[in-house]
Amino acid sequence: MNDPLQVVCPHCHVTNRVPPGRLSEGGNCGKCKRPLFTGHAVALDGAGFERHVAASDIPLVVDFWAPWCAPCRMMAPHFDKAAAELEPAMRLAKLNTEEEQSIAARYGIRSIPTLIMFRGGREIARQSGAMDGAALVRWVRSQV
Repeated sequence: MNDPLQVVCPHCHVTNRVPPGRLSEGGNCGKCKRPLFTGHAVALDGAGFERHVAASDIPLVVDFWAPWCAPCRMMAPHFDKAAAELEPAMRLAKLNTEEEQSIAARYGIRSIPTLIMFRGGREIARQSGAMDGAALVRWVRSQV
């Protein structure tokens, strides 16, 4: 029998259990009743980032960005579009490095945008530089 997957709600950051066979159906959060998958990248603060990295069984791809970064702003719509294509097999999220400098420092972010993929609480892949939507989806799929 397949154990339920832990999926963190993009809205209230509560961990939900979802049977693997029902992951494609999405479902709603048991606490806030909102959809677990929205087809958009999730904006994370520090606490949300820690929760998603530590508690989610599905891969998490985080875009480390800053509002002043032109390549980051250029990549943003492609990243959001990739979220719509890749969910619910994985979660795409954004972390503003200006607001969460300690997290950026912990992960050694030296240039932005930088994408880091996490699985099981650990970093499994990293890519720096802006990408278009097709390249982004190819890179993500090649890592899982």
